[in-house]
Amino acid sequence: MGIAEQLPSASLGAPTSAPQGGGHQTVCVDTGRERYDILIGSGLLAEPQAWTGLPKASRAVVVSNETIAPLWAERLVQALRPHYPQVTVLNLPDGEAHKDWPALNSIFNHLLEHTADRKTMLFALGGGVVGDITGFAAGCYMRGVPFVQVPTTLLAQVDSSVGGKTAINHPLGKNMIGLFYQPKRVVCDLDTLNTLPQREFIAGLAEVIKYGPIADEGFLGWIEDHLDALLARDTGALTHAIRRSCEIKAEVVGQDEKEGGLRAILNFGHTFGHAIESGLGYGQWLHGEAVGCGMRMATDLSVRLGLVPPATLQRMHTLLVRAGLPVRAPDLGGDVYLDWMGRDKKAEAGDIRFVVLESMGRAVVRKAPEAVVRGVLTSAVQVSAAP
Repeated sequence: MGIAEQLPSASLGAPTSAPQGGGHQTVCVDTGRERYDILIGSGLLAEPQAWTGLPKASRAVVVSNETIAPLWAERLVQALRPHYPQVTVLNLPDGEAHKDWPALNSIFNHLLEHTADRKTMLFALGGGVVGDITGFAAGCYMRGVPFVQVPTTLLAQVDSSVGGKTAINHPLGKNMIGLFYQPKRVVCDLDTLNTLPQREFIAGLAEVIKYGPIADEGFLGWIEDHLDALLARDTGALTHAIRRSCEIKAEVVGQDEKEGGLRAILNFGHTFGHAIESGLGYGQWLHGEAVGCGMRMATDLSVRLGLVPPATLQRMHTLLVRAGLPVRAPDLGGDVYLDWMGRDKKAEAGDIRFVVLESMGRAVVRKAPEAVVRGVLTSAVQVSAAP
């Protein structure tokens, strides 16, 4: 069954959230067990309304990294001081290579050294690495303290900050050690995207594009029509793209918080993409770059399985190239790819399972014959970037 058959049809049409007071927009995530808001707008770090209504505590800890903290940490600290008597900042090393045990342990060390109690609030100020590792620390420290996601990259605003997936990497697999732990709020300040390097911004577009093929062909068409505005970081276009992406993810997470079935479709392109990241070494390709290439590979697999016509692959290829995302995969060797993909979290009893397109706007999880997968891999390392 594809996602369009599982989500209410209204959720795949016009966006459901409405502009809120203070000039921002709100999307609600409701897992059945927990409910929280995603705030989207400019100037939110300095907006008092963004920080009211959170759990009270005597201490707050802002976890950031050495790149983001000099740009945005002081602004967040000033906004939090009226609510929390003591606010400290911990800066982690920047990059996917540091999403590991030492960085996680540095958060625990900071909390213990500052006698943080179980009401202490954590604020994850940064991209997906900071958000994932801070959420993991929050879920573990004293068996759970509250935290807020303050994503500063496009990828984090539309994907990793939403839904409660937290993790660190292991040398033998990406995101293999973690837990599901929901934030109390997600605050997406569009102003933080102004300091994002272009390569990272483009990588984030991969996760925006992903939502079209898996859930909403109309949104995919909107991305195609407004890609130039998105690349120019037009505020109106970004607001709509982030909001619609969050709405789709909120619908999926609301039905399947812990990835028992439906939520797996959010990993479109990720089985191939994680193999690229792991095979090359964390940090060689950005996550979004690997996902972008992985989406082309997953679409190719969908074609080879007879699920969608070749025109679907051409459409995806053209959009990815226009966005500046890679479409040619690194030549790691078929055996290396299969080994890494065999460690994917969707694998069952040794069988690799892929998110593929049943039609444009509908995704399913399927096994695929090894010979077919090898055909995709061979083609992917030879493909030209020309659409």
